[in-house]
Amino acid sequence: MILPIICGVMWGTGGVFVRAFNSFGFNSVSILAIRVAGALIILFILMMIFDRDALRIDLKDIWMFVGAGVFGTLMLNLCYNEAAFNISLSLSALLLSLAPIFALMFSVVLFGEKITYKKLVCLFVALFGCVLVSGLLESSSGFTWSTYGVVCGLGSAVFWALYGVFSKFASNKGYSTFTIVFYSFIMLMICLAPFTQWGLFGSYLMADPLPNFTFATLHSVITSVLPYFLFSYALTNMDNGKATILCSGAEPCSATIWGALFFAEFPSLLNLIGIVIAIGAVSVLSTLNDA
Repeated sequence: MILPIICGVMWGTGGVFVRAFNSFGFNSVSILAIRVAGALIILFILMMIFDRDALRIDLKDIWMFVGAGVFGTLMLNLCYNEAAFNISLSLSALLLSLAPIFALMFSVVLFGEKITYKKLVCLFVALFGCVLVSGLLESSSGFTWSTYGVVCGLGSAVFWALYGVFSKFASNKGYSTFTIVFYSFIMLMICLAPFTQWGLFGSYLMADPLPNFTFATLHSVITSVLPYFLFSYALTNMDNGKATILCSGAEPCSATIWGALFFAEFPSLLNLIGIVIAIGAVSVLSTLNDA
């Protein structure tokens, strides 16, 4: 059960990497491209060694990977990066963790799932928790507030839920998690490559080769490759609902700690209460969906 928590902690570090790259002059597209390029290389090597069959797909199913990669992962990461630039890391991560709410909405439209009174209560409680975390109710809140940042944070949750929809289609066709991630990343990279600051990345590596190369590699491993492996392995020993709850709870908590350590984003009592409320509501919602 500790594996989903570790995944949440790893995903919670994303904002630290994003801000570090941004301070060097990288934009959102380039930060994402650097991460995805490294993840693709590592995934390809691992799949060639351990599971070559996972590299095989039916070309008629390519639309699923385009949807997951472009309309899911691409937009999710661009929105999350922008949120991390404009609001606190804890609020960015918490808004992303609201994805189950939007997943519920998509399920209603696409799969005919019913919205119950309990689910609506969870939705509004989670949103109230986000209001507390945002610092809107505190005149002296030290957290960075931005309407644009909040919209981007909510957008990341929407696109994360959309990624889940396309992944579900692919999973129902028999594709493994790593096949879905790998080909989604390929579609994503095709879109990113023409707009990436490759020259700046070269300058970044030349400025301090070993530390900067290590940092870029860690960005790919910690926020992409390793969490997917650990989360998938966790699902072989526990149900998806519990794993999602543990991961969704750990990510904003992790982001809060990193924000305080690296950027002096110290949460107030109301911020902490808001995190607990929002995580609790999303956890209950995930349990209802899983049931």
